[in-house]
Amino acid sequence: MQTRFSASHGNSEFKDSTVLVSELDLNVEALKGVLGEADDISFRSFLIGGTVRAELVNISSMSDRQEIDNSVLKPLMQLRDEISSDLQSVKMRLLPVVSIDETTTVEECAGQLIKGHTILLVDGCASALLLGLPLWDKRSVEEPQTETSLRGPREGFTESVTTNLSQLRRKIQSIKLQVKSHNIGSYTGTEVCIAYIDGLAKPSLLNEVKRRLERIDIDSVLETGYLEELTEDNPYSPFPQQQFTERVDVAAAGLLEGRIALLVDGTPDVLIVPATLSTLLQAADDYYNRAVYSSFLRFLRYWTLLLSMILPAVYVAILNFHHEMVPGKLLISIASAREEIPFPTFVEVMMMQLAFEVLREAGLRLPRQIGSAVTIVGALVVGEAAVSAGLVSAPIVIIIAFTGIAGFTAPHYSLEFAIRLLRLPLIVLGGTLGMLGVMFGIIAIAIHLCMLRSYGVPFLSPFAPFVLNEMKDTAIRAPRWKMSRRPGFASLQNRHRLARGQKPDPGKGGGN
Repeated sequence: MQTRFSASHGNSEFKDSTVLVSELDLNVEALKGVLGEADDISFRSFLIGGTVRAELVNISSMSDRQEIDNSVLKPLMQLRDEISSDLQSVKMRLLPVVSIDETTTVEECAGQLIKGHTILLVDGCASALLLGLPLWDKRSVEEPQTETSLRGPREGFTESVTTNLSQLRRKIQSIKLQVKSHNIGSYTGTEVCIAYIDGLAKPSLLNEVKRRLERIDIDSVLETGYLEELTEDNPYSPFPQQQFTERVDVAAAGLLEGRIALLVDGTPDVLIVPATLSTLLQAADDYYNRAVYSSFLRFLRYWTLLLSMILPAVYVAILNFHHEMVPGKLLISIASAREEIPFPTFVEVMMMQLAFEVLREAGLRLPRQIGSAVTIVGALVVGEAAVSAGLVSAPIVIIIAFTGIAGFTAPHYSLEFAIRLLRLPLIVLGGTLGMLGVMFGIIAIAIHLCMLRSYGVPFLSPFAPFVLNEMKDTAIRAPRWKMSRRPGFASLQNRHRLARGQKPDPGKGGGN
C-alpha cells in the first residue's frame, strides 16, 4: 500500500489557509481569487436534481472529460429523487468514482486542482469533494535507449511515476514492497516516491534517505539530477555516488539487494542508492548470460576503463621522458611518424583529445538521423586531414580513437563521464612529470575513491574494506547458485536470498 509521510515543502502559493463556507458563490469567488485568471480552468455551474446549486471546477487539459460527463454530471443532473445539501449523501449514493476525498480549505482545493483532480462545490456545504479523474498524456512503455541489452526484458520507465510504480509492482509482487511519497518544489510540487522492500532495506538507510529529502527546500524539481546534486555525500567528486537507470529490471534487482529507489514524476530516470563502483560497472546482461561469459566481459570492462583513463597520459609520459621503455623498432616507427609534426607530444594529444570530445558532443546534440553520421564522418575526415596536413601523427589518432572506444564499455554514462574528466589532468601530469606524475595522479584518485561514500556506504565496497564473501559479484560474477547472500548494505535480518544445495546435480535430480 502506498503511504505518505509529511512534507513541509508544499506549494508556497497555497500556504495561507482559507476555510470554505456554506455559500457557494463565496467559495467560487475565493477559489477564483487563489487561481487567478487562467483560461484553461473551467467553472461549470449546474443543478443537482434540478434544485441544489453546484459548481464543478477542473483544468480541461488535465481532466478526463468523458469520465466527468458520465460519472459526475450525468448522475447528478438526472437525479429524480429529492436530496439535501449534504456532501456525504452525494459522495456515498450518487458518484461512481473510485477516488474521492473531502477538504474544507480553498488552498487544498487549488493544490489538488493543479494535480489533475476535479473539484465539486455544493451550495449549503462548507466543504468540497476532490474527485480523482485525471487524464495525463504520457509516453508508452518502450525499450530504454541508453541501456540496451542483448538478452532480458525490454521494458523501460516512462515519465509517469504511477506507470513506473505499477511496473515495479509487476516485477516484485510482494506486499513487502513499500512506497512512500513526498512532494518537493514550492512551484512544481513534484511527487518523489521512495520505494524499498520492508525487511531487506536497512532502517538506518531508509531514515537517512528520508532525512536528506526532507531538508530540500527548492522551487522546482524537474529531473532526478536535481535530487542527485542535493543529496550526494561529496558534491565535488567527479564520480557518481548514486546509480540511475531507465530499466525496470535493474531497479527491481537493486530493491531485492536491499537498496532504495527514488522515482521522480516527470522523468524516466530512477535513482538507486547506495551506489558503489562495482554496481556502476554491472550491466543487466551480466545476470542473464552464463557466469563464464559475464565474468570475462566484466574483467574486460574494468581493464578497458582503466586504459581509457591512463593510456593518453602514459603515451605522453613515455615519449617525453622514458624512451627506454619503448622497443627500438617501435620507437623508430613513432619517431618517423612525428618527424614533420610541429607540436610537442603533449600539445598533440591535448588537441586530438579535445577534438574528439567536440565531435562526440556535436553528435549528441544534432538530430538523431544525422548525429551518428556526422560523428563517424567527422572523426574520419578530421583524423585523416590532420595526419595528411602534418598537424598530428598517426599513432596519436590510434591512441585517442582506442581511448574513446574503450570508454564506451562503461554501462553507466555518468561513470564514463568521470573517466573523461580525469583523463585530462592525467595527461597534464604525464606531460610535466612523466610516469611519476601519472602514478601520483592514480594514487590521488585511489585515495579519493577510498574516502568516497554513498549514503554512508564505502564507494569501493567490497574491495575496500575488503569483504571476501561479497567478491562473488564484482570484477567477476560467480554462478547463480554461489551468490546465496545479499550485499552488506542489505538488512541483517534477511541476508540469504538462495537456499543451500542449489548447485545443479543431474545425478541427484534423477537425470541421465
